[in-house]
Amino acid sequence: MKRAEKMRAAVLYDVDDIRIETRDVPAIAQGEVLVQTRAAGICTGDVMGWYIRRKAPLVLGHEPAGVVVESKNEEFSPGDRVFVHHHAPCFECRACARGEYVQCATWRASKIDPGGLAEYFRVPRENLRDTLKLPVDLPFTDGALVEPLACVMKSLRRGGVREGDTVFVIGLGVMGLMHGLAAQAQGAQVVGSDFIESRRNFASSLGIRAVSPEQPFSGADVVICGPGSPEALRNAFAAAAPGGTVVMFTPLEPGIPFTFDPNDLYFRDLRFVPSYSCGPPDTRAALDLIERGVVTAERLGATYYPLEEAPAAYAALQRSEILKPIVTFEPSLFR
Repeated sequence: MKRAEKMRAAVLYDVDDIRIETRDVPAIAQGEVLVQTRAAGICTGDVMGWYIRRKAPLVLGHEPAGVVVESKNEEFSPGDRVFVHHHAPCFECRACARGEYVQCATWRASKIDPGGLAEYFRVPRENLRDTLKLPVDLPFTDGALVEPLACVMKSLRRGGVREGDTVFVIGLGVMGLMHGLAAQAQGAQVVGSDFIESRRNFASSLGIRAVSPEQPFSGADVVICGPGSPEALRNAFAAAAPGGTVVMFTPLEPGIPFTFDPNDLYFRDLRFVPSYSCGPPDTRAALDLIERGVVTAERLGATYYPLEEAPAAYAALQRSEILKPIVTFEPSLFR
């Protein structure tokens, strides 16, 4: 089969300027593989203007799943179905030895080329350390959920969620829903809140007790704060039980202050734990949940788009009109 020379890719120049462009298919070096993208999600973090503008211009997409079409690595062969993490650690530095993979210099420097919202992408040798082979019967649209779900698995791990805990999730977008489903799978009782009624209704259909933010909630062993806002964080602290943990899942925009009463944290013995991205243990835990059917694209109500409609998918997510857009190269899934 002749190797493709050109490909299409979704390139973000600004949050309201995403273009489908033609680029060269990346050439691979020794130890690398070339993957043909079959599905890639658009991340809610990608619609945070202050965050994504720092990286522009860039080819969007860090949640890809696809098929190896060319390999110069002995561990992967053409035809392998894979999830590829856009960051992977060295496993040798002090940060890796402590399990703090996102603090590894290799993890921070590694990336796929040029991105997941392209017809093909190159996987450097470093990234193959966190590339997982997918089961033959797993839909690629489910494989595209490994990375975001892995971030959730790390969040719950850092929050110390245990069986029987009450977990309160602030924000019932796709990341909040995945927190709820994963926490339920760990034996926790889950309550979630969101201002959008349709999201509350959808969460309820998944067995998550959903409440309006106007209904104050308290007594949670673990609180997951999804929105990156001071107001959400204040609600998170108020919702935590004495001895509880508040997980900051999304950062605040730089320059936005957040103040709290340290004595409140001290005398209530609260833990405040940020959770940034994920590492190899988390991607494996995520794939296990996906294989078990706990989290799937269908359960999350994902909406599928062809690559040429990636700008529309991005805009719909930005307007909170959909929960999870996934760009797929399987036309039968479009609806």
